[in-house]
Amino acid sequence: MTPHIEAGRGDYAATVLLPGDPERAQWMAETFLEAPRCVNRRRGALGFTGRFRGQPVSIQATGIGVSSFLIYAYELLDYHGVKTLIRTGTCGALTEEVPLRGIVVSSSVRAEGAISGQVFGLYQPAGPDQALHALALRRAADLGIACSAGLTVCSDVFYHPDGRARFDGFRALGALAVDMETSALYRISAQFGARALSLLTVVDHVATGEQTDYSERQALFTDMTRLALEVAASS
Repeated sequence: MTPHIEAGRGDYAATVLLPGDPERAQWMAETFLEAPRCVNRRRGALGFTGRFRGQPVSIQATGIGVSSFLIYAYELLDYHGVKTLIRTGTCGALTEEVPLRGIVVSSSVRAEGAISGQVFGLYQPAGPDQALHALALRRAADLGIACSAGLTVCSDVFYHPDGRARFDGFRALGALAVDMETSALYRISAQFGARALSLLTVVDHVATGEQTDYSERQALFTDMTRLALEVAASS
């Protein structure tokens, strides 16, 4: 076990889905996995392992923001030998072309600033595993799941004095959405030579001020979870 994960070696599959919310992790496991078993309860960051279409898959909650995310991602990659990480998270849309409740596939990510969304202070664009990215778009088309793919922004500063205006420059670059972990995902995966992909569901709209109600958020993640698991089972 590690300081933050009580699971032993072999308790995680080679592919792990990473929602932030422990309740979402439990809902995903109980709704979609065959014979899910809980492998981590430490600090309430629930982790599960089961099968999807006969393939072993794990789901591990990571909490909110880069700092929390990196702890779980590092321990999964370093101690548990995980080879593929797929984020199943939430985001805020930055353009009206991306609808509320839609799904965004992060084709590349930029951090908002030098200390937000970074790993080891690096301030460079980062991206997913290209084969996983292409597979996700193919499987989405097969399943009839509408997705928007493109640049996203990463910031773990949720409450910011500049409000929505802080994203004007990124919107000018064509950024579709902002989340709080994707930059960290792509960077730490590259460091370990692992594959990574970030799938995000739009729960609020920076451009219009619309937002979903928390009560609908589990059912709201059905298409994103299906897509992530199809990618996991096909890769």
